[in-house]
Amino acid sequence: MSRLDIFIDRMVSQRACLDYAIAETAHMGGPVYELGLGNGRTFHHLREKIRGREIFVFERAIASHPDSTPDEDHAILGEITETLPARLADAGPVASLIHADLGGHNAAKNVAFAKTMSPLIAPHLAPGGLVISSDRMFFEDLEEMPLPSGAVQGRCFIYRR
Repeated sequence: MSRLDIFIDRMVSQRACLDYAIAETAHMGGPVYELGLGNGRTFHHLREKIRGREIFVFERAIASHPDSTPDEDHAILGEITETLPARLADAGPVASLIHADLGGHNAAKNVAFAKTMSPLIAPHLAPGGLVISSDRMFFEDLEEMPLPSGAVQGRCFIYRR
């Protein structure tokens, strides 16, 4: 499979999973967390589709397209291994939806990072909330869910509290 095909599968899967998660958590009042902004495509999608919930972005430094950039009050800047625990101490387990797109192109590094991040992400999720991840995560207390129609196996993962 070409890298282009892999990229397309990831994007199609990401959109299908995000749209599913947005619908499944629409009744919830808690905020949405976007872990990793990149150029802001998924943040822009979330902002267009979600009403009535704040979206907080966790990123080292903002480098997104201007149309896809959160305002200062919703951008939590710094190392995610520090900012995520600090947010938990301030807000508690309130997130209705968490989108984690933190991996890179090295599979071994992605697995190691997912093992580090899983216990930092899980405590933020409110009961009934969902985590959408571009990499398989290692949650002890979240259930992996089947993918919605249109998503490609192995390109996106869904977990529910």
